[in-house]
Amino acid sequence: MSLGDHLREFRRRIFIAAGSVLVVSIAAGLNYERIFNFLSAPFNDYKNSNPQSTIELNFGEATSAFSNLITLSVFVGVIAASPIWLYQLWAFIVPGLTKKEKRISLAFIAATVPLFLGGCWLGYIVLPQSLKLLYGFSPAGTSNIQQVSAYFSFVTRFILVFGGGFLFPVFLVAFNAVGILSAQKMIRGWRVAVVLIFVFAAVATPTADPMTMFLLAAPLMLLYVLAYGVARLIDRRRAKSRPDWLETSDDEASAL
Repeated sequence: MSLGDHLREFRRRIFIAAGSVLVVSIAAGLNYERIFNFLSAPFNDYKNSNPQSTIELNFGEATSAFSNLITLSVFVGVIAASPIWLYQLWAFIVPGLTKKEKRISLAFIAATVPLFLGGCWLGYIVLPQSLKLLYGFSPAGTSNIQQVSAYFSFVTRFILVFGGGFLFPVFLVAFNAVGILSAQKMIRGWRVAVVLIFVFAAVATPTADPMTMFLLAAPLMLLYVLAYGVARLIDRRRAKSRPDWLETSDDEASAL
């Protein structure tokens, strides 16, 4: 393909990806009230369980409700359409790959989507506990009249951090597949990995409580172990396919 053909192909993939996000965002906008109630459920649960507290979601400006509709619709559109735009990204790259590389890249795409969505789901599950802890710091006699835009900005960042964190093992296995990071190095550096995981969890989570940090760090450590297992299988397979004469010492005659 010429450069112009590549650019036209890239434009076509971009249009398909953007169109899928747009269609899903419109569908989300038509179901805005359901999405609003779903994401505000942790807030309302805390409010109902603490009737003595003055806590409300507030639209501060005339345009706030409409802006929140657009923001939530696009947020849901990007997440729900992720299988489509990730496939478009893969489809643009795959013509330049070998048959083996195509299989490997497809496996990475197949693992990325469920891991990302699973991380987002865990973030939503953990959210009520984080809100309960954070709102619990409010002194007696005070109120939490929170802007809707601020609340949903916090919620969406919270969910995306968990979703993005769950992609951690994908990068580890990718580094192993290209020969940068061996399984032996991964198990040898597990202490450093644990420290880095906790640092990432502390920095990435938008809350300051240690419980949320641990709830993100714990599954990441489990995923690190799973990534090590996959990397070990890849290393074993790579060793079996490696010619014996490559392992011969420099001062010995090889079978070749």
